[in-house]
Amino acid sequence: MFLIPNAVVRFFHRMASPPHFYAFTDKVMPWLIIIFVLLTGFGLYGGLYLAPSDYQQGDSYRIIYIHVPSAWMSLFIYMVMAISGAIGLVWRIKLAQIVAISSAPIGASFTFIALFTGSLWGKPMWGTWWVWDARLTSELILLFLYLGVIGLYGAIDDKRVASKAVAILALVGVVNIPIIHYSVEWWNTLHQGPTVTKMDKPSIHVSMLIPLLLMALSFKFYYLIALIQRIRIELLQRERNAQWVKAKVLELRL
Repeated sequence: MFLIPNAVVRFFHRMASPPHFYAFTDKVMPWLIIIFVLLTGFGLYGGLYLAPSDYQQGDSYRIIYIHVPSAWMSLFIYMVMAISGAIGLVWRIKLAQIVAISSAPIGASFTFIALFTGSLWGKPMWGTWWVWDARLTSELILLFLYLGVIGLYGAIDDKRVASKAVAILALVGVVNIPIIHYSVEWWNTLHQGPTVTKMDKPSIHVSMLIPLLLMALSFKFYYLIALIQRIRIELLQRERNAQWVKAKVLELRL
């Protein structure tokens, strides 16, 4: 039986406490920003300058360095939102509830970017801006799920009730994630099949793959930075009458 080390359990237990989370993120935020800037710089330089042109698509393929990481993030963030929503629903951990709702606008943004850049890429490749194939349609449904979560949370005044409703909606929408991922394998679509997430060797050259992975990692750090910022704001709003918030405000004034 796999046992989680006590130090890890204590760390996550402390992070569930709003004052400890706020203090911890104060310390790590500068490092996260530095890592994000470095990853983005190396990724864009490698993808836009060092990587060779594609023998079929020329330089137009370079949009993958925005499109593909955005599409990956749209799925990843939804899973984070659903899992944290489930944790908040079962164990009623306030921070997990906040992670769920704070992730929704970020995930919606990445999903929109994936759809928009995919459309830009599709025009020269397919001769059309949009087709109602399985991958694009299921990704559009994902955007509607994100917007539904945001709208539902904003429509309910009691944020405890709103968090429960958001968690339920997010969990119901999880069924769309495998549909998006496997759509190009289950159905005949215009969208190309997987080139990186394959069981065998990726079919993308290493000179193109490394910048792509750097950009994917960069986007994850951006998500983490944006998520922390949104969580901190939400915590201050929810805990505005708590003693630690009043002490923080007094500290900032001094």
